Amino acid sequence: MTILYTAYVNFRRLRRYPRPEGPETMEEILLIDDDVELCEMLTEYLGRYDLRVCAVHRGDAGLQAARSRSWEMILLDVMLPGMDGFEVLKQIRTFSKGNVMLLTARGEDVDRIVGLEMGADDYLAKPFNARELLARIRAVRRRSEAPVAASGPSQLVVDDITLDPAARSVHQDGVAVELTDVEFALLEALMRSPGKVVEREPLAEQVLGRKFSPFDRSLDMHVSRLRKKLGGSDERIKTVRGTGYQLVLRRPGSKP
Repeated sequence: MTILYTAYVNFRRLRRYPRPEGPETMEEILLIDDDVELCEMLTEYLGRYDLRVCAVHRGDAGLQAARSRSWEMILLDVMLPGMDGFEVLKQIRTFSKGNVMLLTARGEDVDRIVGLEMGADDYLAKPFNARELLARIRAVRRRSEAPVAASGPSQLVVDDITLDPAARSVHQDGVAVELTDVEFALLEALMRSPGKVVEREPLAEQVLGRKFSPFDRSLDMHVSRLRKKLGGSDERIKTVRGTGYQLVLRRPGSKP
């Protein structure tokens, strides 16, 4: 069964489900995928949920579209004519911290790992169920729009790192650190419990918007990227095998 046929079958089944009641803010999504029929199906399906899709079928054209404006989400296929998805992602990360989800071929774990290391926020393997794609998009939206707790501090300061939830900015020794939404949420969660081990399961739900799977390396890859941006030391964000992660305190008495 081909990817296109599987997507078509899933799509036909999903058309039986009624569109949910209630107004939603129209979001605009850039879809970069050379499968024209799949793009048409997703455009129609996501449109029923107030998601306006702009589909581009070449990597170079997709990069140009990404540069033209800001997008709520970019869905990016790995195998593209004109410019492959990895190069498109690399270029996007030079000018945008926006959410990018990779669409990868089933079983190609290397693609997923490389994509996450290059700055993708999430990935979805083909063939996929359109309802899962919609759920992933909504999870990203909830994460990006999560309000700052009224009782919390205006800024979090741990050692040389200052994080401002309201401004969504991070500085280390006074120098701005550019983070994606996932990396920002991850650092914020760790900085709210400095010196303590934050377990993987609740961290995955908070940061990725989904339940943790032992076979999903997304969280590990985002931690690895965050480490590099904070100086590259594994001692800064410690992996506690079988449990979770810990933001290690450098100075006694440091607190948020």
